[in-house]
Amino acid sequence: MREIPIRGDMIRLGELLKLAGVVATGGEAKLLLASEEVRVNGEPENRRGRQQRAGDEVLVGDETLRVT
Repeated sequence: MREIPIRGDMIRLGELLKLAGVVATGGEAKLLLASEEVRVNGEPENRRGRQQRAGDEVLVGDETLRVT
């Protein structure tokens, strides 16, 4: 599990994926969410605008990201 620190109370899923280095652009995030299963707190998610808060866990492939 890799911890991703954010500034402020929340970050959108697409921005989190960019911050973590999973994708380089918002367009890549959109394609990733459309083509690969991404889970947020165990639930499937395909909206890059979903708000993430500290403690949320995002599973992308075999990597888990935790928002801190």
